[in-house]
Amino acid sequence: MTSALLALFATVVGTVLSCVLSCLPGLHVYNVMGLLVLLIYWLADLGITMPAEVYLPFMSSMIVGWSILNTIPSMLLGAPDESAIFTVLPGQKYLMMGRGYEGTMMTGVGSLAGIFILVFIVGPLAPKLLPVVQAVLRGHMHWVLWVIITYILLSEWPKGGNSGPAGWRKFGDAWRSLAAGLFTFFISGIMGFILLNRSPISTEMAFQNIMPAFVGLFAIPWCLLNIISGAEVPPQHIADSMDVDGSVILRSSAAGGLGGGFAAFFPVITGGIGGLLAGHATAQRDERVFIMSQGVSKVLYYTGAFMLMFVPGLGVTRGGGAWMIKSLHTPVGYGDYYLIMATIAIAGAVSYLIMSPLTRGVIWLIGRYNYRYVSAVALAIIVLLVYLVTSWAGLFIMAVGTGIGLIPVLFASRRLNCLGILLLPIACNMSGFGHKIADLLGLI
Repeated sequence: MTSALLALFATVVGTVLSCVLSCLPGLHVYNVMGLLVLLIYWLADLGITMPAEVYLPFMSSMIVGWSILNTIPSMLLGAPDESAIFTVLPGQKYLMMGRGYEGTMMTGVGSLAGIFILVFIVGPLAPKLLPVVQAVLRGHMHWVLWVIITYILLSEWPKGGNSGPAGWRKFGDAWRSLAAGLFTFFISGIMGFILLNRSPISTEMAFQNIMPAFVGLFAIPWCLLNIISGAEVPPQHIADSMDVDGSVILRSSAAGGLGGGFAAFFPVITGGIGGLLAGHATAQRDERVFIMSQGVSKVLYYTGAFMLMFVPGLGVTRGGGAWMIKSLHTPVGYGDYYLIMATIAIAGAVSYLIMSPLTRGVIWLIGRYNYRYVSAVALAIIVLLVYLVTSWAGLFIMAVGTGIGLIPVLFASRRLNCLGILLLPIACNMSGFGHKIADLLGLI
């Protein structure tokens, strides 16, 4: 009974903490989890052991809460992580029409649908079904990953070439953004080879090896863009209802569930890639479906990937959160699995109940204080966290990543191309020739 109460208390506290984390644009939950892992190790050195029934639900609820509530800055401040692709599409349109609150709550409904899928559909089936699927696909992961990479690169169509005289100038204008996207993918891929083979991060912080690069690639460019942007956010209307029905929820759950589930199960595939593939596969044109499906996809990607580590008989680790937890705890049987599933259900319900007042609070904040100041504060916190976890070497990696991450922002190409930092080296390693490329680059 005492253990159950401790787990419940840790779940609620972790969910509430995720409220603070989620409202800072560009700040990722994994950055804070890294500090918590260091804290647990430090306490262990002092002879103080934190029980698993405390830190497991605490960190799990942080992931669940952040995956739901991070929609708020993604929609209202325009500073998303890479998986929140909706902020530059229908979500931004809702914001500029003064319907940011409605768009945020619609995404929240999608997130709640994602929690339902995990707890009531995936949860009961996962222990029997997923180990079989994993056994069938284990030998095919490498070529599936190459197909996805090819599709990502080929699906970025030239965005220019609509003006000017015909000839090479028009051709160059058409290929400007596409060439920037290809360059971003391959230069970030080279950065990935360097970090995976000869990282300047100390061995004690090896579990945060890639974190500074991701901060530079995705968080810093959007914070900088917010700070220098001349756009003004119009007053937001607090709606009493949402224009959704059962059909919209079902269609968004299908599209988001397909993308998020695929991203959670396959290695290296992220929520942004899963959302792109699912959106193209289902061809949903309704803006409401698009916005809500991203809420479903984000929850299934972050929370579902973390949950896979605890599925009995599966034995896979997906996502930064799972890798950090794995350094502290090895899941054992159905006890840990049921603990995580209960944590997901409780944290998901609490997060959704918090979403409306928290969204109203952020709308009040950006109405009173310019969102550029909020982004500047977030930028300072992010840089400080990178320094605390990875020191000066991490700041250097972050600066390099920022330079690469600004390329798609400035040339209007997909930010997903920055994921070459993981996709390219890991695809090469899974195919058996990654060491040859690393040797060619002088890394081994």
